[in-house]
Amino acid sequence: MTGAALPRPYGSYVYAYPHKTAYRPLPGRPELAALWADEPKDALSLYAHIPFCEVRCGFCNLFTRIGAPDELTTRYLDALDRQAAAVREALGDAPARFAAAAFGGGTPTFLTAAELERLCDIAEHRMGADLRAVPLSVETSPATATADRLAVLAGRGATRLSIGVQSFVDAEARAAVRPQRRADVEAALGRIRDAGVPVLNIDLIYGIDGQDEESWRYSLDAALAWRPEELYLYPLYVRPLTGLGRSGPAESDAEWDARRLRLYRLGRDHLRATGYEQVSMRMFRRPGAAPAGPDDHACQTDGMIGLGCGARSYTSALHYSFDYAVDMREIRSIIDAYTETGTRDFSRAQVGRWVDAAEARRRHLLQSLLQAGGMELAGYEKRFGTSAHEDFGAELDRFAERGWLDGAAPEGLLRLSAEGLAYSDGLGPELFSPDVRAAMAAYEPK
Repeated sequence: MTGAALPRPYGSYVYAYPHKTAYRPLPGRPELAALWADEPKDALSLYAHIPFCEVRCGFCNLFTRIGAPDELTTRYLDALDRQAAAVREALGDAPARFAAAAFGGGTPTFLTAAELERLCDIAEHRMGADLRAVPLSVETSPATATADRLAVLAGRGATRLSIGVQSFVDAEARAAVRPQRRADVEAALGRIRDAGVPVLNIDLIYGIDGQDEESWRYSLDAALAWRPEELYLYPLYVRPLTGLGRSGPAESDAEWDARRLRLYRLGRDHLRATGYEQVSMRMFRRPGAAPAGPDDHACQTDGMIGLGCGARSYTSALHYSFDYAVDMREIRSIIDAYTETGTRDFSRAQVGRWVDAAEARRRHLLQSLLQAGGMELAGYEKRFGTSAHEDFGAELDRFAERGWLDGAAPEGLLRLSAEGLAYSDGLGPELFSPDVRAAMAAYEPK
């Protein structure tokens, strides 16, 4: 390895590429029917976005609002139903089959039990997704994981429930502007286990002000006591226009990076010592637990249909969505526009980014390389007709120079080293194209 300085380990969580901040209003607003006309429809993914939460955590930059006054959830589901009808019509008469489904947000379980039934009806009866026959993942929170809501989801075929706990230490939860008590978290976890959904995922966050190795291990052990099938360990990010973004961390960037790396390594090693398999930098799976949906970073396959004003859809040539915001006033405005009866044309794409062959190669490499299992070089060549080393030789040479590639990987497998996985959020952005970088840099947060 040369003496060149490494990038910061926490540049950007690459959960989608191109990132939504690279999207722009689409000239002519292309018709969905034309976009989907020649797309394969035998293994579609369905995502429904519910942009409501009971509180907004200090680190959250997701598209969500606090509360839903004046029957807003009813109006939102009405709009979701109208959008689903328009999208299903755009898919044409050919049979469309869904291979996976997910409800995210926000907090889908902010909806009442009756509203969750309606959401499932929209997915099944409008879109044609058989929720009992495919993996169905749903996000929840300690305050909204009530027995009646969980019973609906279990009865409608949910295979995975993901709960954002973040910390089992009450003081750390408060520091992350996440008001909760451990007793309430434990009660919610008990209700989830009682519901009988096959896969429980617990999200934890490291890097919170005041968190150290001892308190981090305390949260890890508290989560492990529930024997979750999956655990996600997220580094804390402080984003513009969020609660924490107004104050920032209490330490320098270098100190914070070093502390997050220490806590990551402690968490990784602790989970692996207890038998958990590392799937990606963030994701860990209990031995014997069957996957209940796409692995981390692998949800962005072509053929994804997003419903709701914060959802994205992916064809092979275009990624599209509605407008995006973080500021609460802007989010409320977008939701209000989405729910207005008769004013929204759901038959056309509004905002998005075209994905050419070069960007498709980058996306595939990102999706694959950020998985602990790596990428089969022969599979890449079969898909694109070129080799990954031809297409990304400079980047891969740089990663190898830094010790980020696993030199002991079997022949034909491109795989990150343990240190490469640790630097996933620094490595990933280095694979962004110049055009995407420029679009992201020009984006003005709102």
